Amino acid sequence: MKIYLTRHGQTNLNKKSLMQGLTDEPLNEKGLAQAGAMRERLGGLHFDAVYASPLDRAVMTGAIIGGVAPSEVIRDPRLIEADFGNYEKKKFYLLGPFMMSYWLFPELFPAPKSVETVDSLRRRSASFLRELEGKEYETVLVACHGGIMRALSGYLEDRKNGLLWRPKPRNCEVRVYEAEDGRHRTLEKIRLQEK
Repeated sequence: MKIYLTRHGQTNLNKKSLMQGLTDEPLNEKGLAQAGAMRERLGGLHFDAVYASPLDRAVMTGAIIGGVAPSEVIRDPRLIEADFGNYEKKKFYLLGPFMMSYWLFPELFPAPKSVETVDSLRRRSASFLRELEGKEYETVLVACHGGIMRALSGYLEDRKNGLLWRPKPRNCEVRVYEAEDGRHRTLEKIRLQEK
């Protein structure tokens, strides 16, 4: 099975460098264009299934890149973004030392109170991907968010700590993996040109 893993396109909260976890913020004009450009870049590739976080920005990204109607996107709550608790909608560079340290180096610093832990992200990712690997798909698209994508990538790259935290996934970046008999292989990473 080939798994195409992507982060949603840009939103206005992304544009303002605000922490965007569970807020259901839609794609902005640039985000819609990014998803369309990635669809074009993939050359009309057919996906047997398109999965996404239940948040609108991920559903719309999945629908556009996957070439399906939003109603055909399979929403899975395990793909939702990390819960940033009290830090939701706060400016990234003004988070304070505890949250800033955690979000930059979660393998070294604990999650502040009210913020979802990386252990939780890893558990959700592994649960979703193990179930997905049991299906008979050949090619699947999974549209999600920057935080959870780091745990999903960590699983698919068989990382010991279950995370691929750096570099941060860009909007509509696609990471392509092959999953076969419990083994994984990275095939390619596709990024749009920054404008």
